[in-house]
Amino acid sequence: MPYRSEQPGPTPSTVTTGEDRGKGTIADNIQQLGTAAPPSPMESNLFCMTIIGQIEGHLILPPQNKTTKYEHIIPQLVAAEQNPKIEGVLIVLNTVGGDVEAGLAIAEMITSLSKPTVTLVLGGGHSIGVPIAVAGDKSFIAETATMTIHPIRLTGLVIGVPQTFEYLDKMQERVVRFVTSHSNVTEGTFKELLFKTGELTRDIGTTVIGIDAVKHGLIDAVGGLGDALKTLNEMIEQRRGVTGGIVQ
Repeated sequence: MPYRSEQPGPTPSTVTTGEDRGKGTIADNIQQLGTAAPPSPMESNLFCMTIIGQIEGHLILPPQNKTTKYEHIIPQLVAAEQNPKIEGVLIVLNTVGGDVEAGLAIAEMITSLSKPTVTLVLGGGHSIGVPIAVAGDKSFIAETATMTIHPIRLTGLVIGVPQTFEYLDKMQERVVRFVTSHSNVTEGTFKELLFKTGELTRDIGTTVIGIDAVKHGLIDAVGGLGDALKTLNEMIEQRRGVTGGIVQ
């Protein structure tokens, strides 16, 4: 009888079915995302941008820090401004602050957008996050969110004390001027919060929570994601009416 070599077929344990692959995908989603079925992305006319962690400027922060890099944010805002499909921008903040000039650059980019913009402070919008929070056309803050207002600090060895103080004072005025011109807070009230003593440990400044930020005029209203999206869509509809249904 002639010799015939037969290749062994796959054993039941090695066969991968579509059902097994589906189970693997579900397990991966649970492990990576904490949910069995993440919401499927859909094309939207809104662009959502997050400002989280520490705002990174000209110096690279340590790798363990969660950061928002301004060189990443600025091109995204330019792309949102140029994209005709994007009709509104939602800025979500949960930041401890960071580089002053980088934060002001982001704030200036947001306020110069021609499309409707709404900012939402969740968790915290501290330090240089305050100008970003007030840069939108409309601003919201969660009821439990906080905003820390304090003078600009400079760490390290200072050689030319008078010159350094003058530089910090001018930079401080830039922040004050921006915040007061893009919110309902008066310069006197903002500076009072800025230089208040006894509220922050070993420092001067003020922490305002939710409704207090609205009372001072920093933020327009207390609200969450639903309120922010509703307002943004209303602003988009109003803009469509002004432009005759054509978004330019």
